[in-house]
Amino acid sequence: MSVEVTRLPNGLTVATDSMPGLETTTVGVWVSAGTRYEAPTLNGAAHMLEHMAFKGTKRRTARGIAEAIEDVGGHLDAYTSREQTAYVARVLKNDVPLAIDILGDILQNSVFDEDELARERAVVLQEIGEVNDTPDDIIFDHLQAVAFPQQAMGRTILGPPERVSAFSRDDLLAYMNAHYYGSRMVVAAAGAVNHQEFVKLVGDHFGSLRAGKGEGRDGATYVGGDARERRELEQAHLVMAFSSVPYGDPDYYATQVFSTILGGGMSSRLFQEVREKRGLCYTIFSFAHSYLDSGMFGVYSGTSGKDAPEVAKIIADEMGAITGGIDEAELQRARAQHKAGILMSLESSSSRCEHLARQLLIYGRPMSASEVIAKVDAVDADAIARVAQRVVSSKLSVAALGLIGKLEGYDRLSIRFH
Repeated sequence: MSVEVTRLPNGLTVATDSMPGLETTTVGVWVSAGTRYEAPTLNGAAHMLEHMAFKGTKRRTARGIAEAIEDVGGHLDAYTSREQTAYVARVLKNDVPLAIDILGDILQNSVFDEDELARERAVVLQEIGEVNDTPDDIIFDHLQAVAFPQQAMGRTILGPPERVSAFSRDDLLAYMNAHYYGSRMVVAAAGAVNHQEFVKLVGDHFGSLRAGKGEGRDGATYVGGDARERRELEQAHLVMAFSSVPYGDPDYYATQVFSTILGGGMSSRLFQEVREKRGLCYTIFSFAHSYLDSGMFGVYSGTSGKDAPEVAKIIADEMGAITGGIDEAELQRARAQHKAGILMSLESSSSRCEHLARQLLIYGRPMSASEVIAKVDAVDADAIARVAQRVVSSKLSVAALGLIGKLEGYDRLSIRFH
């Protein structure tokens, strides 16, 4: 196994995945802090902090950060999710020291200049506007809100415009001070990397990071319900979802395979029945999102207003049919798709770096590809029927946007699944 892991005295986890033959390295810092760690008054702070980390430190201006990485042909990126925030660099192998220097600098020495913050607030407000204008993006925010109402897990990652407009430097510092601790962070590298050299680099640049656990996260309790917004769009955008499994649940991999069977590819039941046989939509897919203590399984479709009722009925029918069992060929095909996705991702240093960091934050240890594939191979027809029944037995969540006037009411839709 090419993975090596070291933990520094301050609790920081350092991990590498060496990939012989590569000339590049992906380096990143993953923090166990995202939207669900925010108080209501700080909704959007994790995402704003991610933006502001690149806007100047005690040593570098915002332009200086950009030029330093691009002078060597490298690339910097970052993202915020509901449970994690990541800061990632991809560079040539000889420039790993520079990447670690920059990542350490932006995460420990950012100044959060008020002028930069004012500009970045405007940028994030534009980002919020873009999401609101993109139906197949905003509908998933509506889904989270109805599935997890009045909870951190149900709030948007970007935050509401009125909150973002009011963020101060002190707000960002308070969030960072509450959550950015060594024990909640993983510094990972994949590609052309030597573990011992990398550990020393990380120790030099992150060794003074605070130890401790920081503040905890809010719990997540799935509730479910109905959220509909009529807009004059070309389509009806529909998501129907249910409670599902968290990471670490014995049915986690069975749920992933179930999603592949239902709506995970061109051969899936929904793609074949809804798009290929009936021509009712261009896009339809299922998803299985897991969190540390909860999860959500659902189906998205974009269809015409007049066809939305039929699409909803087919989704319910196909999910119900799977509870009654599947054939072996269908199961083998889904397992093969899932395993191929795992193995193909191993060819990318970026994917391997992210997988390694996320496994350490979620499970506390790395998981080899062979271990994951064995778990996928262990999924049988009984497991698929069990998770399908487990999913549809929970309360339905509906998010609908656009030309939705003909869509059945919530109670009628719920009855179709039960």
